[in-house]
Amino acid sequence: MKIVLAPDKFKNSLTGMEFCNVVEATIKAITPHVEIMKSPLADGGDGTIEVVNYYLKGEVIQVKVMNPTFNSVIASFLYSESSKIAFIEMAEASGMKLLKPSDQNCMHTTTYGTGQLILNAIDQGAQHIILGIGGSATNDCGIGMANALGYRFLDKNNNDIKPIGCELINICEIDDSLVDKRLKFIKFQIACDVTNPLYGPNGAAHVYAKQKGATESDISDLDSGLQSFSKILDKHFNIKIQNIAGAGAAGGMGAGAVAFLYGELLPGIDLIKQIANFDTKIKNADWIITGEGKLDNQTLSGKTLSGVLTSANNNKIKVAAFCGSIDLIPDELNQMGIVYRDSIIYKAINLDDALENTTFYLKQITEEFIDFISK
Repeated sequence: MKIVLAPDKFKNSLTGMEFCNVVEATIKAITPHVEIMKSPLADGGDGTIEVVNYYLKGEVIQVKVMNPTFNSVIASFLYSESSKIAFIEMAEASGMKLLKPSDQNCMHTTTYGTGQLILNAIDQGAQHIILGIGGSATNDCGIGMANALGYRFLDKNNNDIKPIGCELINICEIDDSLVDKRLKFIKFQIACDVTNPLYGPNGAAHVYAKQKGATESDISDLDSGLQSFSKILDKHFNIKIQNIAGAGAAGGMGAGAVAFLYGELLPGIDLIKQIANFDTKIKNADWIITGEGKLDNQTLSGKTLSGVLTSANNNKIKVAAFCGSIDLIPDELNQMGIVYRDSIIYKAINLDDALENTTFYLKQITEEFIDFISK
């Protein structure tokens, strides 16, 4: 029998690799001859870089760059010399986590530091860059990133504008004469799990800017800036940026990545499965055991478990889900294709007990699963 272990993390209690190690040891203690393949996954959120490095076995590179308010910060990215792949999380240089609440205002923040990370990855020798665009503190449509790569943004008087959100409205022209020539030889893939357009009621400003410190008046101004700048992008790059699903991600970084990097927007889980060579590894498996902290109606919206189910269903492999909690009824789980399911919270006394004794209960769930498939 071949069993693939493909979990996401249990937030605040267990990493994906810890899940794999616990379940593997428990299975082996009962049935030593079962073939176990560990393939922890992630969807581009917190903890993704550790999962990516499990496969790339790269080096963490630290670089001094500009944070969202143009102050120096040490940011890191992952680089694998053997595969020439770099994995960059924009939050490392341009994230909310870098700012005090008093400094969080996406009218005045920039993605410049993310561009600096990209340049450094290219200097290292990267030929394929995967960019995660969650957790940003910005609404600059990626012009900061682009500025670091050599793009210039000019106003009506042909003066350079500062690459921040409130200046988008003033851009009249893009000058790409100084852009780093190496960009055109790099494959860019962007981990993007939302489908928001660039502007409008469901766009970057109206949906995300408030949580980045923008007032209602700011949001209106930012949306106008995004709409105005979209026309500049369309003309310069001969695209229809508003029609691209995910263009509004990360304050318009989705649009910026497509335009300035010629990048491809993809769900985070699809990119991680690609790095893990997941669809090849699961061939001829009898079961895939997956899991995440909470299995609910958001699970099929680009989360890790959704990606596992897609691959499993395509290969007619049975899926067991070991989760922290499950908020779906059996019929919904059956429709997803989950054959066996159990959760920590079913067994724990309360939430505190579940968080403190996750490993103990995960072993118990695994033992009961092995008993189930042995009958």
